[in-house]
Amino acid sequence: MKKRRPKALKDQVIVITGASSGIGLCTARLAAKRGARVVLAARNGDDLSAVTDEIVANGGQALAVVCDVADESAVARLGEAALLAFGAIDTWVNNAGLSIYGKLTDIPLDDKRRLFDINFWGVVHGCRTAIRLMQDRGGVLINIGSEVSEVAIPLQGIYSASKHAVKGYTDALRMELEHDRIPIAVTLVKPSAINTPYPEHARSYLDEGVPALPPPVYAPEVVAETILRCAERPVRDIVVGGAGRMQIAMGRLAPRLTDTVMERAMFDQQKAYDRSHDAEGNLDRPQRDGRAYGPHRGHVMKSSAYTKAAMSDFTRAVPLIAAGLVVAAGVRRLRATA
Repeated sequence: MKKRRPKALKDQVIVITGASSGIGLCTARLAAKRGARVVLAARNGDDLSAVTDEIVANGGQALAVVCDVADESAVARLGEAALLAFGAIDTWVNNAGLSIYGKLTDIPLDDKRRLFDINFWGVVHGCRTAIRLMQDRGGVLINIGSEVSEVAIPLQGIYSASKHAVKGYTDALRMELEHDRIPIAVTLVKPSAINTPYPEHARSYLDEGVPALPPPVYAPEVVAETILRCAERPVRDIVVGGAGRMQIAMGRLAPRLTDTVMERAMFDQQKAYDRSHDAEGNLDRPQRDGRAYGPHRGHVMKSSAYTKAAMSDFTRAVPLIAAGLVVAAGVRRLRATA
């Protein structure tokens, strides 16, 4: 079966998990503003209702569904609720996730497993439901990884491990769907540090300070714009933020040097001392939130020149042009030797 071209955003039904705060909330607002019908999912029903009411009051179409992505049956019900409300699903965004700050030797095993239930198995549950409901009509599946899907960082080791797992699952799933000619495009979006409530939601086992984001930090709109661009024009994968792209490149080219840089910088840059923090975070139960933006008090970058360039039609065409030139050169060489 040939893949179908995704619909324009204004004609889409988009399911977004983790939609009560941060990247998910920002993406839902922006998608509804541009005409998409949006299904928002998260564990906190009060925040979801408030956001949905806001979207509807502003002229959008939205549905709130309380859902813990760690629960496979709850994710299945989310998909059915979207179909019942809007008749179809065109794009599914697996965005729900959180972190644990602390040394791996200090984090209890039960907490590590719970984080994987949300960050990794939540993506698996979302993918299974999305594929079941979109495989006949086609659609777009967008998984939210991270720059640490590629390069691990200390003090967020279990988060890094979960995002590495998301990348491996997503890459394998994409190949299997393409092999079976199932018309679902699969994109992995890998954000850099983003100014969302992410550090406030994290469970903390830090010996001092509270969780913080290492600079440079980008605004959540930068990720939301990328997600919605991929909903209309899917790519294989994309890093949001040039800083993340540089970190990944450095990790591939000079892994031991990258380890040294991380060891020297990340133990201090991931701690703040200017605010309080509930060390329990959102791991076991959601806190009241409903905010797209986080506590970062330094400079926040409102755009990414790298991501814009990487998503441009010209840049996406460069590999195809290069491949065509290689083939043409080979043909000429064969003719010359014939």
